[in-house]
Amino acid sequence: MPRSRAELPRLTGLLVLLFLLPVFPFSSSSSSSSSHPQWVLQRIPVVIPQHTEARPAPHFLSQARLDVTSTCDPECHKKAPHPSYWDLRSLLAYETLHSNGRLTETAIRIYGYNPNSNTTPAYLTGSSGKAERSHVRRKRQIFGHDGRFSIAGQDFLLKYPFSVAVKLSTGCSGTLVGDRHVLTAAHCVHDGKNYVKGAQRLRVGFLKPKQRDTQQSSFHLLSNFTNHVEGGPSPYAPPTSDIMKFQWIRAKRTHVPKGWIKGNANDIGMDYDYALLELKKPHKRRHMKLGVSPPAQGLPGRRVHFSGFDNDRPGQLVYRFCRAGEETSDLLYQHCDAQPGASGSGVYARMWAGRRWERKVIGVFSGHQWVERQGASQEFNVAVRITPLKYAQICYWIKGNFMDCREG
Repeated sequence: MPRSRAELPRLTGLLVLLFLLPVFPFSSSSSSSSSHPQWVLQRIPVVIPQHTEARPAPHFLSQARLDVTSTCDPECHKKAPHPSYWDLRSLLAYETLHSNGRLTETAIRIYGYNPNSNTTPAYLTGSSGKAERSHVRRKRQIFGHDGRFSIAGQDFLLKYPFSVAVKLSTGCSGTLVGDRHVLTAAHCVHDGKNYVKGAQRLRVGFLKPKQRDTQQSSFHLLSNFTNHVEGGPSPYAPPTSDIMKFQWIRAKRTHVPKGWIKGNANDIGMDYDYALLELKKPHKRRHMKLGVSPPAQGLPGRRVHFSGFDNDRPGQLVYRFCRAGEETSDLLYQHCDAQPGASGSGVYARMWAGRRWERKVIGVFSGHQWVERQGASQEFNVAVRITPLKYAQICYWIKGNFMDCREG
C-alpha cells in the first residue's frame, strides 16, 4: 500500500541521496552461461505517490470490451513525440477503485529516470532500439493453422506456469504477479471514460477441473507438449472432456494509470493499457515475477508466450507462443493466435538467470487491434511492454516499498 502523506518528505530526502550515487546496469549471469539469452538486471527508476485525493464515484454503466480499437498503427506510435518528465508524471498518475465504490486519484513523482532515453539501458548492447519490420501483413485473429493449446487436467492447470493464469469476472484474463496481485489490461475494468459494469464487485477466477485425468494421459501430454515447446515433435492433442469450475476471489482494489484514462484507448492511451488488482485474500499459488521487456531480437527465438481464457473455448485455459514482430518503446506487435477473452493475459519470456531458466512477465496482452487508415483495414495483436517506469510503478503497487523495486 502507498505510504502515508507524513512519510513522503522523509522519502524524498532519502531518494535525493540515493540518486547521488552512480547507476550502472549489471548482469546476474556468469560468463559460463553467456551462450544463453539472459535476463539482465538493471537499476530501476523510482515511481512513488506524492498525494492522493478523492474523486467522484464511477457510474459502472458500460460493458467491458474484450477487443481494443485504435486509430494509431506501429508507424504512428513510432512517430509520436517522446513524453517529457512532466508528461510522464501525468501519465503515470493513477486512479484506485476500492471495493466499496470509493475512487481516489494519486499524483506521483519520478526519480532516477532520463526522459530522453528511449531504450532500456541494460539491453543496449546489440540492439539499435528500432524494431525489425514485418514484411507480411496478416489479417485474422487466427493466423493460418490454429497454433493454440488447450490445457486440460489438474496436473497441468495447477502446474507452473499455467497456474498463474486467471479469469476476470468482466470476461478478460489476468496473471498472478504477487501473493495477492493480478496483472491485467486496463480496458478490462475501464473503457477510457469510466469504470465498466462489474468493476466494483470484480472477482478473479482460478480454474480447476472437477474430474482428474488419468496419470497415463497426463504424462503423455506433458512429455509431448514440453518437447514441442522446446522445438521437438508435434504436439499431442489434449483431452477436453473435463468439466471445469472456477474458484473466485473478490478484488479489494484496482489501480489504473491515468495514461489509459486520458488516452481513451486512442493514440498514446494504448501504451498504458494495464491495471493491477489486489485481492481480498492470498491466492496461495506460485506467481510469476515481473521483468523489464527486452528488445524482441533479444528474446530466445524472438518468442513470447501467454495463457488466457479465449471465448471460443469456454472453460478451458488456452496457451500459445509465437514470434514477436514489430515493436515500439511501449508496445509489442505479434501474431499469436488469440480470441477475445485472452486480453489481459501476461505475456512472458523464458531466459537464463544465472544457473537456471526463468520465466518473467514482460508485457500485458491488450488484444486484437483494428486500425483504419485511408480506407484500408490493418490488424495486429498488441501487447503493452513493461518498461522500467512501468516496472517501477507496478512493483510499488505490489510491494508498497520502492526499495524492493530497485532491480528488475
